[in-house]
Amino acid sequence: MTDHESRVDCDVAIAGGGLVGASLALALAPLGFRVALVEAVAPGGGNHPSFDERTTALANGSARIFRSLGVWRHMEREATPIRRIHVSDQGRFGVARIDAAEQGLEALGYVLPNRIMGAALWQGLGTAPGIQVIAPARVLGSEPAGGVRVLAFEHSGLQQELRARLVVAADGARSLIREQAGIAADHWPYAQTAIISTITTQRFHDYVAYERFTADGPIAVLPLSDGRCGIVWTRPPEDAARLLALPDEAFLAELQAAFGFRLGRLLRVGVRSAYELALSRSERHVAERLAIVGNAAQGLHPIAGQGFNLGLRDAASLAEVLADARADGVADAGDAGPLKAYADWRAEDRRRIVAFTDGLVRLFGSPLGVLRGLRSVGLLAFDAFPPAKSAMARLSVGAAGRIPRLARGVPLAGDR
Repeated sequence: MTDHESRVDCDVAIAGGGLVGASLALALAPLGFRVALVEAVAPGGGNHPSFDERTTALANGSARIFRSLGVWRHMEREATPIRRIHVSDQGRFGVARIDAAEQGLEALGYVLPNRIMGAALWQGLGTAPGIQVIAPARVLGSEPAGGVRVLAFEHSGLQQELRARLVVAADGARSLIREQAGIAADHWPYAQTAIISTITTQRFHDYVAYERFTADGPIAVLPLSDGRCGIVWTRPPEDAARLLALPDEAFLAELQAAFGFRLGRLLRVGVRSAYELALSRSERHVAERLAIVGNAAQGLHPIAGQGFNLGLRDAASLAEVLADARADGVADAGDAGPLKAYADWRAEDRRRIVAFTDGLVRLFGSPLGVLRGLRSVGLLAFDAFPPAKSAMARLSVGAAGRIPRLARGVPLAGDR
């Protein structure tokens, strides 16, 4: 124990080098913190589970975070702007539209393949000062020990330890670090499966993102840079299994029937994969010398594209409170004061986004005729009411509530 207290290997040890963990490391690098990033997959291995062919809709605030981190230039060529959002309800008359130009915006957000974001972040890690990347390494656990938290991991066949002032759990929805700290997580399965793929369409997407609600679940169709579209098709698990097993032509025919002909005929479909959907929330964001970010803190339904953006704001918010604490003379990254500030900030942001996302799932997932009629009327009312559109546009670009400085393009090092 004495050795733990007397030796400090780094200020911040991040368990997990996925999109959120890597972003946090880059945010901390210019601030003078000694950062260690422990990741299970070797850099450039091409098989990182977060850096696959799935696509993510980035809020404008998230794009600004990446600009602030200096990695957007490596993503921008593949980033497809969302100029308009089109929301419809199958078999009903309600339609809602949000137009970036009407809101005075260049775009409502951007769509990027996860592999592009991952490659850009790891390229940034390779040149950032003060970051030690330990990969491939398997995290074994962590525990507080006096003035540090010890992070145990296996690397090159040997069990090793890092003594950090602060450990950050960025190790996913089933976070070992979170569980070992005694922080429970609620988990509510939606009994829905998301089918993920890309499609080629007869008509150009014209930078429109579609959200189509059906009786069996929503369909999101997102514009991609090469003229294709990414799809997230939510179905009951048993039906998702059936759809995954269909030949391409039969799959496209069923998707066409559910989505319609707004993009003309659906011509081709890429490799299909599937993910079970649930809402998960850790009961707390912090423990002794521990902070929780990204999917380790919460997992959301993809219905409104808010999950990754919320997790990235976790990273930006934590970096900001640590930067402010250091500027105020608090050198200890694991001090209880900054951690409480982080927890308070994230609790309110998460509460708002979870209520919005979960409410959409329950409203648009209901088979009850009266609710389906009400939501159609609601879509029409929304489409005719500019203030509601403006509020939704602010949410879609990550501009609701307290906004991290990085999401406003303001550097953390310097004047507040």
